[in-house]
Amino acid sequence: MMNETSLPTFPEPGAPVPDFDMPASHGRHVSLSMLRGKPFVLYFYPKANTSGCTKEACGFQEELGTLEKEGVSVIGVSRDAMPAIEKFAAAQHLTFPLASDTTGTVTEAYGVWIEKSMYGRSYMGIERATFLVDGQGRLVQAWRKVKVTGHVAAVMKAVHALRGDG
Repeated sequence: MMNETSLPTFPEPGAPVPDFDMPASHGRHVSLSMLRGKPFVLYFYPKANTSGCTKEACGFQEELGTLEKEGVSVIGVSRDAMPAIEKFAAAQHLTFPLASDTTGTVTEAYGVWIEKSMYGRSYMGIERATFLVDGQGRLVQAWRKVKVTGHVAAVMKAVHALRGDG
């Protein structure tokens, strides 16, 4: 059983992030190679259309204009199938890509597929986590065990610092 001291492998700041290539909302496709040369936020959420995931996604959507002005893309990732993702994107008017990792290869590569427990039952699930990645595909900053309230503001602060250094 995993605990705070035995979290899965997670990219370290400065290290290249794992590759990814996934279908995304609105008929799009996202991959690390497509994003080369442009910084991006890659965030992992447990399940579409749940309260915390909706609040987080809407927070990123509210800041999307500012992020785009900073030259930063946003991509949300879950293991949901595309129909659930499309429904979520439409219901919440999300214009940034929500990617589907039904095979689990991306969530596992990023170390966010973890053992969780609720009501005394253990199960595997996505740990809410966010990665800020530079234009060369290297990790700038990561947030683990994200609490939704205040999270987007923390990411925005890091984005401004990243762009200020450039």
